Amino acid sequence: MVEGKQQGRWARVYAVVRRIPEGRVATYGQVAELAGLGAGARQVGYALHALRSEMGVPWHRVINARGEISLGHLGGANVTQRLRLEREGVKFNARGRIDLKVFRWKPGSRKKSGPPR
Repeated sequence: MVEGKQQGRWARVYAVVRRIPEGRVATYGQVAELAGLGAGARQVGYALHALRSEMGVPWHRVINARGEISLGHLGGANVTQRLRLEREGVKFNARGRIDLKVFRWKPGSRKKSGPPR
């Protein structure tokens, strides 16, 4: 039964992450809140770690609250994430951070959802 509950939570996480538009990012905590997990940012990380590529979830659009990529250097996933975000128009500063005031996804916003011009 625990596995069923976990899968239900993860399905909610994946549904939220699929809504993040190209050129925007969301924090782990933001995704947790929108998925109804409260302060379950860590659960979002677990769910994204368990993803299979064929699921079509844009995992690369989820970053930490400091505007940084949280993935470690092992395996190059951090480089993959940064390259995918840059291809979508997301900019990093010299310290490797994304300006959340500019690139954070605001669900329900009536503004154009593409990258800022």
